[in-house]
Amino acid sequence: MGKISIRKQFLDCRKQLGLSAHSRASQQIQQQLIASECFVRAKTLALYSPINNEVATEQIFSAAKKLDKQIYYPRVAGNEFSFFKVGTLDELLQGAFGVAEPVSAEKISVTDLDLVVVPGVAFDLRGHRLGYGRGFYDRQLVGKPAKTASVGLCFDFQLCDSLPVEAHDQVLDFIATETRFIPCHI
Repeated sequence: MGKISIRKQFLDCRKQLGLSAHSRASQQIQQQLIASECFVRAKTLALYSPINNEVATEQIFSAAKKLDKQIYYPRVAGNEFSFFKVGTLDELLQGAFGVAEPVSAEKISVTDLDLVVVPGVAFDLRGHRLGYGRGFYDRQLVGKPAKTASVGLCFDFQLCDSLPVEAHDQVLDFIATETRFIPCHI
């Protein structure tokens, strides 16, 4: 099965997730990440603004704020995708693709982040992910140093045995679901 049909299948499944099930599972997934060593150690982290029934990230934001971590969100400008500092969720306004984006001018390189939290449509246990097909996260993660952990957030039903992989696809370090925190060392 190719990426397009896999993407459609998993997006359709995620769309069917009801509000209470989405909320409950999102809370559990976020708690998996918050309890992880990579979150505890991180002083700077990048989150995402969820769309299309993606795993929520507000709990992670709140926990990071309480621990005085520096938080960044992505902003798209054309084919450019960069991370900008966010102090409160009110600093996010609807931007490209209907995604809430930061208004801040304080940009950070992925090389200066300790943790990058990544959304996706489907994931496999080896750390491969399938996104929406624009390659934004793959281009950012290609320059990621070993000290920067990348974690995909997904519902258990978004995990599959394997995904088609292309040369430009980047591998995640961990995946957090509602039932487990998975190291993805190949």
